[in-house]
Amino acid sequence: MGYSRIPDLWNDTTGTIHNGYLPDGNGLGSPDLEEEHTSDGLVVIIDKRALERECLARGLTEHNPTLHVRAVGSLDELRHLDASEPSAFLVILGARKVTDQSVRAELLHFVAEVGAVPVIVVADSDEPGEILAALESGARGYIPTSVTVRVAAEATGLARAGGIFVPASSILALREVIHAAANSARPLTGMFTAREAAVVEALRKGKANKIIAYELNLCESTVKVHIRNIMKKLKATNRTEVAYKLREMML
Repeated sequence: MGYSRIPDLWNDTTGTIHNGYLPDGNGLGSPDLEEEHTSDGLVVIIDKRALERECLARGLTEHNPTLHVRAVGSLDELRHLDASEPSAFLVILGARKVTDQSVRAELLHFVAEVGAVPVIVVADSDEPGEILAALESGARGYIPTSVTVRVAAEATGLARAGGIFVPASSILALREVIHAAANSARPLTGMFTAREAAVVEALRKGKANKIIAYELNLCESTVKVHIRNIMKKLKATNRTEVAYKLREMML
């Protein structure tokens, strides 16, 4: 296979499966037995922890016997096996977070290494921020460990078919965030310009002029002009009164 080495996040081959075959009820699986169930393509599970990857592999194959699953500790290990071209990669992060800079960098590198083959992240967190970070890094799905094996199998199938899977619970959480933001901004609609509204939001959070200027890519003098206009519209005499009146408007 044409894959080069990936970073150390998944580069650990301890406890790997003998010859890449999953154990079955009669001992280690054989190539002949495996060939009987390869009609649905190869799914590769990558995790340095043998127990976690083998458990997920066993669950996926029990849910879909036609699925050819191979569980390895790293992409390097897979490259040294006599394996067919993968149709999807499941990368298990466990408690690690994609929003951590180092983890995100390694995920970006992994996605680049495998090219067009879809990558699905499996992680403990179901926070919307983690899911968005994974998708922005090129993942074609995000499976929290709180879901069932059936959901994981369906998510894998969706990604292999060209779709993108995210858990419904996270979409609902995002909806609540969007609704909360819309409700908080509604009293300001029509009263301030878009730029003034951005400054207002920063003032509500107690940010200094220099911070506001940096975050909004403005000159500090321009921020002061916006604040004066905001004070005039609110009939306030200082920043404290601005914050108080904004609070009353939101209530």
